[in-house]
Amino acid sequence: MPFLKTESLQIFSIKEFRLYVLARFFHTLAVQMQFSTIYLQVYYEHSKDEFMLGLIGLTEAVPFIITSLFSGHVADMLPKKRIMTTATLLLLLGATMLFMNAAPFIGFLKSAGILSLFVIIFLFGIIRSFLSATSNAYLSQLVPRNFYTHSATWSSTAWHTGAILGPVVSGFMYGFRNHMNATWCHFSEMIFFLLALTFIWMIGNPGLPQPKEKKETIFESMRAGLRFVFNSKMVLSAISLDLFAVLFGGAVVLIPAFTDKILHLGPEAYGLLRTAPAIGAIFMALIMAVYPPSKKAGLALLWSVIAFGIFTILFALCTNYWLAFVMLFCTGAFDNVSVVVRNSILQLMTPDNMRGRVGAINSIFIGSSNEIGAFESGLAARIMGLVPSIIFGGGMTILTVAGINRLNPKLKKLDITTLQ
Repeated sequence: MPFLKTESLQIFSIKEFRLYVLARFFHTLAVQMQFSTIYLQVYYEHSKDEFMLGLIGLTEAVPFIITSLFSGHVADMLPKKRIMTTATLLLLLGATMLFMNAAPFIGFLKSAGILSLFVIIFLFGIIRSFLSATSNAYLSQLVPRNFYTHSATWSSTAWHTGAILGPVVSGFMYGFRNHMNATWCHFSEMIFFLLALTFIWMIGNPGLPQPKEKKETIFESMRAGLRFVFNSKMVLSAISLDLFAVLFGGAVVLIPAFTDKILHLGPEAYGLLRTAPAIGAIFMALIMAVYPPSKKAGLALLWSVIAFGIFTILFALCTNYWLAFVMLFCTGAFDNVSVVVRNSILQLMTPDNMRGRVGAINSIFIGSSNEIGAFESGLAARIMGLVPSIIFGGGMTILTVAGINRLNPKLKKLDITTLQ
């Protein structure tokens, strides 16, 4: 990639970072395939109801929130590589259970029907809380401090690349292989989780916890993490902004219903539309690799979330497939700006011995808001109707920016180069 600055590529000379990015890519690919397939199974095989799509998000969010503060404490107490290895192994086991549920030649768990899907989603929420608390904290131990912004950009790129391919592959397999057959989707997930596990195992850095100055109980440890976040206005503003933007702007979860009821297309069309935000994010990541949002990071954060809300509203008004694709592409592009800025703030402003706990709190704000946002979108679609609910979400996202800017006017002046 000769058009990229040499500085942005230097990070790939670090072997541990290369392995981390590969593991993140295959892990994301597997997870995105898994959830895309489950959404298609629930919608096409069981319900044809937007509210049921929202319940998938709630089923994952509840155990995620309940266990997140504890998982943050664990991430600061145990070697991070061990946590990530164990969590990925459990995800591989979950994919195996989904395969056995879907395979007509096995029939194991088949009688449980939709209930077995929701049980596995619930367990995934617990596992994800440990991965979310650990992954960014582990990344901070694999690269030098001056590479944090670049590591956030390329880690986000790996995630979005997996997010592009996952729904496309699952949509193609689900829509064209015997129409309504999830068997090969879940089998593919097993392979990708196994690859992610292999690359994590190959990383030499164990991610040892930082020594603490005093002995803390688990409750003191969790309180310390919460106190740090709520006493740091910049960190709190950044993650709150993403929280409400994702909470209200969760149009992605409604794509199966939007594809079916507004565009009048089948599940094979869902896959490409579902990947549009991730394709936009990759495009923006390449721009940010050349022009990182550093000196005017605060302004970039605020305007990117406003643009996210505007393009969410425009998506709701689309009746043409490719126009809808472009609108979702733009939501993903601008969302990735906020992701990179927020992760850079967290990496640069968080003490080493608190990264796990702060990462867990960030995951509660951001990670669970995806799932609770999915529930909000499903519920709003049932109450307001599909299109009005998406417009409402985009509008609330824009109002959130105005509120955060009023509460912390210093955010728009943030220059993260002064933190390095």
